[in-house]
Amino acid sequence: MAGNPIRGSQYLLRGLKMLGEPDLRPFIIVPLLINSLLFSVAIYLLSQYFSGWIDYWLGLIPGWLGFLDWLLWPLFALLVMVGVYFSFALFANFIAAPFNGLLSERVEQRQRGVTINDDGWKGLLASVPHALLRETAKWTYYLPRLVLLLLLSFVPLIGPLLWFLFGAWMMAIQFCDYPMDNNRIKFGEMKRLLKQQRLSALGFGGLVSLAMLVPLLNLLVMPAAVIGATLFWIDEYADNQDLQQPAKIVN
Repeated sequence: MAGNPIRGSQYLLRGLKMLGEPDLRPFIIVPLLINSLLFSVAIYLLSQYFSGWIDYWLGLIPGWLGFLDWLLWPLFALLVMVGVYFSFALFANFIAAPFNGLLSERVEQRQRGVTINDDGWKGLLASVPHALLRETAKWTYYLPRLVLLLLLSFVPLIGPLLWFLFGAWMMAIQFCDYPMDNNRIKFGEMKRLLKQQRLSALGFGGLVSLAMLVPLLNLLVMPAAVIGATLFWIDEYADNQDLQQPAKIVN
């Protein structure tokens, strides 16, 4: 597999460093507020119902397998945490998709001196239906694979590893789609391009997944990941002559 997971993970770190840039701040505020609100709800649900959910799943295990409780408890705990946080992350991205697209566009304009859409907030409103359709395409891609993964979750060692790899790939698709969609890369083509740099994509998405599990840091993950994914697009794909779209030079 091509790519480098270390290089890929660095894009999120670069995104975190750019969160304080004054010219990006107006485009970060809305995604940050959405992320903060929804992750606060996720934290509340975990604090209130975490033990009950674990006990429920353990109660489904036959009594003669009770000796495996010590192994199954951390597995179920991991599945609950990952499931809740990823579900809320996807929902947050669905709501914030138009704003994330605008943030990605501004990062690309800042880094490359080009812009794709110069209609500002008016263009944002016009892009909402398309952004939501694109998010729906992601969900259509995720859900069948998620069902299959749930069936494999009970396989010791392999289940958690598959969850992590799937989460990493899912986060790479989620955030790299913003700059690629801005540059008129179709969803199927976007997946093909990420597969060309699969290890880099997994490194980026893997660090995003882990950061989502860290309290307070997870509130910053969405805008930082959008910025990082845009930098990933610029460094790895934007200069590909076969992909270039007409863009306006910003003086």
